[in-house]
Amino acid sequence: MTAWISIDAVLFDLDGTLLDTAPDLAAALNALRAEEGLAPLPFEEIRPRVSHGGAALVRLGFRPDDETEFERLRERLLAIYRRGLARETRLFPGLASVLEQLELAGTPWGVVTNKPAWLTEPLLAALGLATRAECVVSGDSVAERKPHPMPLLHAARLIGREPARCLYVGDAERDVRAARAAGMRTLVARYGYLAAEDRPQDWLADGMIDRPEEILAWIRSGADVALEDNP
Repeated sequence: MTAWISIDAVLFDLDGTLLDTAPDLAAALNALRAEEGLAPLPFEEIRPRVSHGGAALVRLGFRPDDETEFERLRERLLAIYRRGLARETRLFPGLASVLEQLELAGTPWGVVTNKPAWLTEPLLAALGLATRAECVVSGDSVAERKPHPMPLLHAARLIGREPARCLYVGDAERDVRAARAAGMRTLVARYGYLAAEDRPQDWLADGMIDRPEEILAWIRSGADVALEDNP
């Protein structure tokens, strides 16, 4: 027999997939560099590192070799960022329509991110998304973070959907690894914060998109997949 599994929930990574947070994170990093007596870094150099969090930005901006100094810089970076959390951050172009169409179709959507809740929740609230998302799983919501599948499995439970019926959209290899381990379908958002050395074609995702609108097209045309039942 052949069972047909369709997508009936969409989960998004946050930075570089749902929200274009790079302008505010880059501003925070350069504000910290200014405090430390350093010149600003070009935005184009910072953008590809944003998906990897505050630790990656500190390594880019300072390359500290002492753990205590690294932690001091990381905490200061996040404190600066929290003050300007949503100054320029917006949904990526096209995603407002995607979310509206998912909601009209009764398809729940949510967020699974490694960003800590004390940053994730006020950011989504500032953009009017907190009450629209069916679930929000932050980096400290459960015991593990991506690439572990636990956050994605937790999200599926929160929205009451089988993992096999969920699509996860992200812009980093850990997103694909986590979703595959959770038994979800995966799309790579190539419009996100991929670096020149990234090779998304090798990540074993189910597809890659260059514009958010392609999410809906992919679901409609390619999300149904035939699975052979066990005999």
